[in-house]
Amino acid sequence: MPHPAMSPNQVAVITGGASGIGLAAAMRFAGLGMKVCIADIGADRLAEAAAKLAGVAKGGAADIMTATVDVSRFDDLASLEAAVQKRFGGTDILMNNAGIGPDSNSFGPLENWQRILSVNLWGVIHGTQAFVPHMVERGRPGLVINTGSKQGITTPPGNPAYNVSKAGVKAQTEALQHELRNLPGCRISAHLMIPGHVFTGLTARGRTEKPPGAWTPEQTIDFMIERIEAGDFYILCPDNDVPRRLDERRMLWAIGDVVENRPALSRWHPDHAEAFAKFVKGQ
Repeated sequence: MPHPAMSPNQVAVITGGASGIGLAAAMRFAGLGMKVCIADIGADRLAEAAAKLAGVAKGGAADIMTATVDVSRFDDLASLEAAVQKRFGGTDILMNNAGIGPDSNSFGPLENWQRILSVNLWGVIHGTQAFVPHMVERGRPGLVINTGSKQGITTPPGNPAYNVSKAGVKAQTEALQHELRNLPGCRISAHLMIPGHVFTGLTARGRTEKPPGAWTPEQTIDFMIERIEAGDFYILCPDNDVPRRLDERRMLWAIGDVVENRPALSRWHPDHAEAFAKFVKGQ
């Protein structure tokens, strides 16, 4: 059954909503007859996205709101929440989706670490604290969808700042869902969106055509909606390269490093390459 929050005239707020996964979600929600607010940076990008959304929204431009927001600033999110209340009466779906991924390693650049954590992790915390108490007070069915990453679970080598930010989003969303389900009368649930390889501006890295192994943002959002309707908390998305079973084996191996006291990130350690290959095959 469709989730009641995804119904005509309900209100969705999406950070990072001017492109990629965020815009794909906004288009789906607008197509369902919802009122949609997208928050992002860049006036031109927001205006272009708003025109697309107005073309599918039941009420046209009247059902679409945009806001220039830096999610690393709590005051920006608090002002956004108040503006959505004034325009649409409140929020039913909050999608904390804004994210960035500049390069990092353990020694820097420091400014990349600071910016990644301020957007990817603090943006989710700020969105949660600015919006969710008011969503709970409304007493209506609602959703909080936080965009995480498989890198926040398996933490592969290559960009530790991004991994740390997304591992934090996982922990924060788990805690949020536990707290929400223990609030008397609360009708809000939280969900961790875990995309696979999705072709967006964040992942394109200069490419102009979607790689065969990647999903489109639209495929990813369709899967997200399906799994929310099924009641999933962990929305573990496959793609054209990696099926769910392989993701599961990789994640089980990652936690096995702790349980088995293996070297950190043993999946990439030459002494464990053969054992990992056998584990993936179920041997």
